[in-house]
Amino acid sequence: MTVFRIGEAAELLGVSADTVRRWIDAGRLPATRDEHGHRTIEGAELAAFVRDQGNDPDGRTELSSARNRLRGIVTAVVKDTVMAQVDIQAGPFRLVSLMSREAVDELDLQVGSVAVAVIKSTNVVVERATLPRGSTP
Repeated sequence: MTVFRIGEAAELLGVSADTVRRWIDAGRLPATRDEHGHRTIEGAELAAFVRDQGNDPDGRTELSSARNRLRGIVTAVVKDTVMAQVDIQAGPFRLVSLMSREAVDELDLQVGSVAVAVIKSTNVVVERATLPRGSTP
C-alpha cells in the first residue's frame, strides 16, 4: 500500500501543504498518524479524493462524454490567418491546444482568461513514476 506524507500529497495535487492540512482537519481527506506522529494519507484515499474533486472543476460542466477536464489560465495565444495555438497552465500542467483562429476569436481567448481544457483521447501514454521519498509501495 502506498502512503503519502502531507507534503508529498500537496506536491502531487499542486496545492500547498497547508491546504492539504485544512482538508484533513475539515474531514474531507482521511489521514492517519504514523509511528512518529506525522499525518499520512493512504494512496487509495488520496486517489478517491482526487476523483471526487475532478468531476466538475468549474461547476458549470455541460453534458459531455469527455471526462478529463483541466481548469487553468491562458498563458499564450498565437494566431495566424487560419490556425491558433493556445497555451493553458492548469496547476503544474502546461497544455497546448491547436485550433482554428475562428474558435479562439469566438471564445474570446486572451492571455489571462480562465479556460477549461477538455481532453478526449483514444491514445494516452501512461508512465509509472518513481515513488516519492518516504513512500512505501
